[in-house]
Amino acid sequence: MPGDVIIGGMFPIHYRVVSSNSSSSTSPQSSGCEGFNFRAFRWARTMIHAINEVNQNDSILPDVQLGYTIYDSCFTISKAVEGTLTYLTGQDEAVPNYRCGNGAPLAVLVGAGGSALSIATARILGLYYFPQVDYSASCSVLSDKFQFPSFIRTIPSDIFQSRAMAKLVIHFGWTWVGTIASDDDYGKYGIKNFKEELEKVGVCISFSETIPKVYAREKIVQIVDTIEQSTAKIIAVFSADIDLSSLIEEVMQRNISGRTWIASEAWINSALISKPEYSSLLGGTIGFAIQRADISGLRDHLIQLDPRNSGEKLITEFWERAFDCMWPEHGVDANVKNRIHIIPPLSQRLCTGKENLNEIENTYIDVSQLRLTYSVYKSVYTVANALHNMHTCKTGEGPFVNGTCANISDFQPWQLMYYLKNVRFKSLLGEEIYFDQNGDIDAIYDIINWQRTSEGYISFKVVGSYNATAPSGQEMIIQNDSIIWNDDQVTPPSSVCSESCQPGTRKGIRQGEPVCCFDCIPCADGEITNETDSRECIQCPEDYWSNANRDECVHKVIEYLGYNDVLGMALIALSIFGACVAAAIAVAYLVRKDTALVKANNRGLSFVLLFSLVICFLSSVVFVGEPVAWSCMTRQVLLAIGFATCLSCMLSKAVNLMLKARETKAKSPEGTTKKLFSPLQQRIIALIFVSCHACLCAAWLIILPPYPVKNTQSQNIKIIMECNEGSVVFLCCVLGYDALLAAICFVFAFIARKLPDNFNEAKFMTFALLVFFIVWISFIPAYLSTRGKYMVAVEMFAILASSFGLVACLFVPKCYIILLKPERNTEELVSGKTDTNDRSAPPTSQSLTTSGISTACSLVTLN
Repeated sequence: MPGDVIIGGMFPIHYRVVSSNSSSSTSPQSSGCEGFNFRAFRWARTMIHAINEVNQNDSILPDVQLGYTIYDSCFTISKAVEGTLTYLTGQDEAVPNYRCGNGAPLAVLVGAGGSALSIATARILGLYYFPQVDYSASCSVLSDKFQFPSFIRTIPSDIFQSRAMAKLVIHFGWTWVGTIASDDDYGKYGIKNFKEELEKVGVCISFSETIPKVYAREKIVQIVDTIEQSTAKIIAVFSADIDLSSLIEEVMQRNISGRTWIASEAWINSALISKPEYSSLLGGTIGFAIQRADISGLRDHLIQLDPRNSGEKLITEFWERAFDCMWPEHGVDANVKNRIHIIPPLSQRLCTGKENLNEIENTYIDVSQLRLTYSVYKSVYTVANALHNMHTCKTGEGPFVNGTCANISDFQPWQLMYYLKNVRFKSLLGEEIYFDQNGDIDAIYDIINWQRTSEGYISFKVVGSYNATAPSGQEMIIQNDSIIWNDDQVTPPSSVCSESCQPGTRKGIRQGEPVCCFDCIPCADGEITNETDSRECIQCPEDYWSNANRDECVHKVIEYLGYNDVLGMALIALSIFGACVAAAIAVAYLVRKDTALVKANNRGLSFVLLFSLVICFLSSVVFVGEPVAWSCMTRQVLLAIGFATCLSCMLSKAVNLMLKARETKAKSPEGTTKKLFSPLQQRIIALIFVSCHACLCAAWLIILPPYPVKNTQSQNIKIIMECNEGSVVFLCCVLGYDALLAAICFVFAFIARKLPDNFNEAKFMTFALLVFFIVWISFIPAYLSTRGKYMVAVEMFAILASSFGLVACLFVPKCYIILLKPERNTEELVSGKTDTNDRSAPPTSQSLTTSGISTACSLVTLN
């Protein structure tokens, strides 16, 4: 349409060019196009509608009529470049660097309908600084004003969309994502920015595939195989709907379900992809779309087509495709004939031109999702407002040299470019349209969710929004409850290479795989993690240990042999019982203190011996309970002194018995006997030995006394409360002293074991010391092989066992005679003497031996 100023438009009204065999023997001709795009045709008609509105609006360019020239890019770079050069030349044949037309000035090119196409045309237009306003080219590289100085757009840059898609992935916790991009600048730059945003937060890419611009089945099959084999359930796609359609068709044939697709604005509301037959596969798709608007009067304008009067071949072809009919041949030119032969109609029915557009349902007349259509509308009004500002410029106040203004009837492209960069006006939605230094507008998106209807169709549900101008952290608003995912699920799908490591485990990286693929390794003992996906385990403090789940440090179990412990109570009971037995024996001795058996071999030492055994029994009680300073200092010392007293008394007796045995063996003449130790001397000997031991113990307690400690090394999960003996040297000296006494006593008792008395105490002393040695020799390996309270229990058991052994061997036989056989508790029977005047009983070897050595074997000095 002619006018005072011409606006150029370029739209991908066809999907592709017709393939032809090129030949250098004939003159090259422009390729034909095939695959009618109803959606792009609606965009072109929207441009016409917007220009008509401007021409009828007295407030914008009241005395200027806008005209237009619209070209079909066929969604191909070559056709887009051809159309650009044709537009600049001003005639049907493109002549580079020449303006062959003399008509109205060319203002701007609106298009070319895709990032790859617009990049190609922007490079050409940028050479002349000729303005280009694009409605769908969102590739981020177009923000580079060094490469594209005359390019602006009414669609947000993909740099914002990539960030928005990354925030969507992060919002739902997806860490394992596949990406697919078309093999053009739109797909490559968009997916590149998307990946960079994901890598910043640790999200991994499972696969990254590229859809070829020229259909290649082998490549499509390979992409679908990758999708099918991948464990990623989320697939982000940066592609135009035309490029994506062949891939979706193959996915549909394979029936690959269970995937959630993240759509870019180029196909989020595409009728080509949102077909009912794809609803089972693509239901639940979520993505971003530019803002939509209701454009007044647009639908009426769209249906006001009459192929009978227009003479436009595009309208004729639209009519054929819309109503599935063939236009009468006399109304079709040669080019249309060729195209009809290339793409035959589905029916041979002839078109009448009277068909009603209101009776069909296709993308062209669907005005429910006017998003890119609204962007086209804004592009026209951007140009119109810039032209209006240029036209209303007052001389002397203009932006150019000396305040001059441009003449709308004869202006340079760079002059209009100034006004385009500085234009500012209100849109249909009330938003203020202006361009930043990169020629971009504010990025505001709707978040769209594809939801299946009961009839099997796909409805576009707005479930949120993204505003790049909002404060940080508040850019995205999303209604999670409104989203219906694939398979009609209301809970978001999960897409992870490895499930999150729960508290108590840490991530273990798999060699050669992305960081999102890992093994969950349980924390070692004493280490925890209390967060999911922890990379390292935390060491618990010294007094703490990890619980069974390794997610919390708990206080270590404090262990000691307590009074409320069953084992402790049992050992205390045995200790008290042993002390009572020793006390009972002492009472029995005291009651029968004047009998021969009690008086034999120094009954005073016997009482001291019994008292020391009571101390030994009761000393084990000190081992029970939580170790404190006084108990640590008491337990070993009290035990050592108790046994030292016991062994000193036994040693004093054993010395006397040994001397007596040697006297007997020497068979001294009558009346000559060796001097034995008196009772007082025996007590002094015992007192000396005990005093030496007491001095050693006192030195130990003064210099390096035992003290309580917390043993955290023996057992990881327990704190063993025990006593540090202070000095191992002192401990060995104290215990070694007792062992030395026992050894000397054993030697003397062993020598005197064959005394001919009927009741030979040396023999019982020998057995008692054998028991003592066996117990304590067995104690050593048992003690070293146990830990905690059982070490204390082993020591208590050794104390009790040796004490009971001494009581049993030394006093039980005597008590048997004293209490049960009192008739044998006489001096004659105890000493082995018999009445020689009694002839009724035949002499025995024992009696003869006894009478022969009656003097030597008389009773040991009585007390």
